[in-house]
Amino acid sequence: MAGRFAPRPPRANPRDGRPGAVPAHGVPAVPAQSTGPARVRTYAPDGPLDLGLVLGPLRRGPGDPTFRALPDGSVWRTARTPAGPGTLRVAAHGGAVRGQAWGPGAEWLLDRLPRLLGADDDPSLFAPRHRLVALARHRRPGLRLVNTGLVLESLIPSVLEQKVTADEAYRAWRRLVTRFGEPAPGPAPERMAVLPAPRTWALIPSWEWHRAGVDDKRASTILRAVRVAARLEEATAMDPERARARLEVVPGVGPWTSAETVQRSHGAPDAVTVGDLHLPGIVGWSLAGDRDADDAAMLELLEPYAGQRHRAVRLILLGGGAPPRRAPKMPKSDIGRW
Repeated sequence: MAGRFAPRPPRANPRDGRPGAVPAHGVPAVPAQSTGPARVRTYAPDGPLDLGLVLGPLRRGPGDPTFRALPDGSVWRTARTPAGPGTLRVAAHGGAVRGQAWGPGAEWLLDRLPRLLGADDDPSLFAPRHRLVALARHRRPGLRLVNTGLVLESLIPSVLEQKVTADEAYRAWRRLVTRFGEPAPGPAPERMAVLPAPRTWALIPSWEWHRAGVDDKRASTILRAVRVAARLEEATAMDPERARARLEVVPGVGPWTSAETVQRSHGAPDAVTVGDLHLPGIVGWSLAGDRDADDAAMLELLEPYAGQRHRAVRLILLGGGAPPRRAPKMPKSDIGRW
């Protein structure tokens, strides 16, 4: 369930500047990697643009080693591009966005900067049908749908988020990327890393998955996906529906996971997430006061937004509220301690 909140800048950590500092999750910090001067590009969007809202769905928890929002307003991300690993820094300056990139993937990241920030997205096609949605759109005019053009970087964390709490999934993602990823090129903030290559994922020992709290079912799904990584990345040239069909050929990847992936990899405006534990109740409560709505009821409520249902859900999450809790939160578990 992506994009409910814009990422908040991290609090100052007195340990960050100490040599050999160890992150709170217990994995040694990944040193930054210098790869020469930055390549630079300036992009002027054709309307309001909120970097936090656009790029926020790419963040997998506050300690995500591939994403960082800093107090100066800049957003950093790492990516494994077709040209190799790269680091991207984006910051708004007046009505323009300045992108800086480092590493073998720098040119690829800058070439795609407008598309990443929603240049292919057309918010004018969206017509609010509910007051709550109209107010959210009015208050958040800078919302565009992110489009990374990369599948695996969104598919793998989406698989990790299957059937577990967000905290458990974020912890697993943080540990695996920090431990097996590459140092972020350029002067990236401390502890940033690049997603491991498909072969590296395939070689992760079973006990490391266990220590990260990932059960055999999710680990097996990821291993099946990375074996056909090239075929999955080809899906970026397809429309979202065909891309989802290709992803769902991988056993263990269903409609929930494919929707969560193409929302980010394609900027798919109609890829609504079904099978989520909380989303139907939130949409039902926000639009009809029905806290017990299921997927069928949610889709019926979203029918007026056909073609733009993902955007409608983003606005509902930004402007609405969750129904009052009637049961305790799902208990956290850590199979790595077993």
